[in-house]
Amino acid sequence: MARVPQIEYDSAVPEVREAHDDHIRRHARITNMKRTLLNSLPAFRALMEWYPLRDAVQPFLGPRLTVLFAHAISAESDCLICSTFFRRMLIDDGQDPDRLQLDDREAAVVAYGRCLAVSPFRVPAAVYDRVAAHFDFSQMTALTAFGAIMVATNVFNNALEVDLDEYLHPYRRKPAGSGHAG
Repeated sequence: MARVPQIEYDSAVPEVREAHDDHIRRHARITNMKRTLLNSLPAFRALMEWYPLRDAVQPFLGPRLTVLFAHAISAESDCLICSTFFRRMLIDDGQDPDRLQLDDREAAVVAYGRCLAVSPFRVPAAVYDRVAAHFDFSQMTALTAFGAIMVATNVFNNALEVDLDEYLHPYRRKPAGSGHAG
């Protein structure tokens, strides 16, 4: 059960309804996380900077690696909503998120994402050097900021126990030993 209720569109103040509608026009659907964030417009605006940061890293990562990076962070931080969201993207793209084939560059980016999720306060030199070998300073800055906002999104969902969106239920990772891999 979520700790904070989601806004009700019909009873929301005009500024919240406008932010809601603008987000749908510019980006995507309004999810349970976003309906929860809309309780505070500054919080909503801050975490919706995810979209411009994604757009900044996608040209040098590519769509697949952008999703793999976000998924690695979300899975490592045990964020049900975000990890399931990115599992859906991978599965719908014909990939098995539990058996990914990664080249050296992809593995370095995924390891960096996992490291940010586990301990964003310090990244071991070996992990950083491995990923930084593939990118320039501008790209590393954008990648790290994208990772940081992904961590913040995971923290938000986990701390407030935001409910998993109904459309994501079929993509939820089954517990180990359940007999199902998906």
